[in-house]
Amino acid sequence: MNRELLRTIKYALVAASAGLIELGSFTLLHDVLGLVEWASYLIALVLSVVWNFTINRRYTFKSANNIPKAMLLVAAYYAVFTPLSTWFEKIMTENWGINGTVATVINMLINFITEFLDQRFVVFGKTIDTNDLARGGK
Repeated sequence: MNRELLRTIKYALVAASAGLIELGSFTLLHDVLGLVEWASYLIALVLSVVWNFTINRRYTFKSANNIPKAMLLVAAYYAVFTPLSTWFEKIMTENWGINGTVATVINMLINFITEFLDQRFVVFGKTIDTNDLARGGK
């Protein structure tokens, strides 16, 4: 199988698991604890980002790059994405009457595409396949 296709499939699986973390967190915070949609979304997003970055760095992109630098690049992406998506979450739920879970799923799909491109070409682009797993280690 083509290496990039396999990498994309791995990313999709990790993103799906991060999505489950995000949806589960959102549901717990909003439906169980009664937190407003946009705040529930924001907290759930942060939890999923940490998971997604950690797993994708090690297993999908197999990157040995500088972790603080990579995290700063991810933080830069989220410095733009988070306020925009939180605002969009608020607009969808409060102005357009879209269910909070549906709005979160819409934001997750936008995040899936844009974050893959960011991680593939910006965060890990020049350091893909450089860690011990890529070199045959454990």
